[in-house]
Parts: sequence; structure tokens; C-alpha cells
Amino acid sequence: MKAFSTLTSRTVVLRERNIDTDQIIPARFLTTTERAGLGSHAFNDWRRRADGSLNPAFPFNQAQNAGAQILVAGRNFGCGSSREHAPWALTDLGLRAVISAEIADIFRSNALKNGLLPIVLAESVVDTLIEQPGIELHIDVARCEVTLPDDSRHRFALDAFARTCLLEGLDQLGYLLHHAAAITRHEELHHAC
Repeated sequence: MKAFSTLTSRTVVLRERNIDTDQIIPARFLTTTERAGLGSHAFNDWRRRADGSLNPAFPFNQAQNAGAQILVAGRNFGCGSSREHAPWALTDLGLRAVISAEIADIFRSNALKNGLLPIVLAESVVDTLIEQPGIELHIDVARCEVTLPDDSRHRFALDAFARTCLLEGLDQLGYLLHHAAAITRHEELHHAC
């Protein structure tokens, strides 16, 4: 996992509410345990027309959104099944953060485990961001803060363990391995008693 301390990026906006994990990555693409390549199937049924061609109206197909690393979405993002492929597809698409007024708990957990930062902000702030697609935001993980172009700062909740893992670029297993020597010492002392 890549360390994540700050990010300055333009936003790409999906206004829809209740975007579920099957819309993020349709079930027919869940036949792999490889993360690479899943981004090409992210939002597949919205990104492509029935004939397979790209839908030019879909935000991720528009040139002005190329390289945007922050997705702003309607309320209840990531609802539905618990597929870990959803954050895999979004990170492979190039996203580092998702901002919404509500993010489903299981999606949030899976996202954090895979280096994708789920940010919940007040609905009024999210509504403002939705109305201004393509604006540049600054995210500070250590401060748990998003800064808008008007210099207003908005705090978001992030537990200490998830923040540490993001800042250090570690998943849960990586975190344990990083502390292997201390764990071994503790075990040796515990078993010596």
C-alpha cells in the first residue's frame, strides 16, 4: 500500500445517491483476485453504452476529469454487498479518496484496508462540492481535514489505527509485520512466566 499523508487533486463528481458496490464493480468482473485492471471495469454499466463504446456523458470518460483522484458522490456511497473488489477497482482507476455525506460501513472498512480514504462530510458541504465538479481540494490525513478552494477547512472522522496505516502505507498485515520484533519479545516474556 502506498503511504498517504496529503493529497491535492481535482474532484470528479457522481451526483447519484445509493451507489452500490455492484454499480462500482459489476459482479461479472469479480472472477479475479488481481487488483490490476479492475479500474477499467469500475462503473462499467454507466461508463459504457450497450454496444460497449464509451458513454461520453459519464464523468470518468470526460477529458477534464482525467487524473482526478478525489470522487465526490451522493449520499450512501458503497452500499450493498461487501465485495473488496469495489475499493480495488476505484484505486486502480486512480482514486485515493471518496467524499460523501454517508458511506456504507463495510465499504468504508474495505476502502481503508486498501489505501482508499473514505471521507464523510456534512451534507451541505458535499452538496456544495457536487455543484462544483472539478474544483481542487487538499486532504490532510494527519489532521483529518479537507480544505476547499475558499480556504474553509472541514474535519472528518478517522480512527487512529486507520490513520496510522494510511500515513505509514501499511495494511493490517503490514502493520503487524512492522511490529514483529516487539510482538516476538512480548511473546517470549509471556511464555517465560
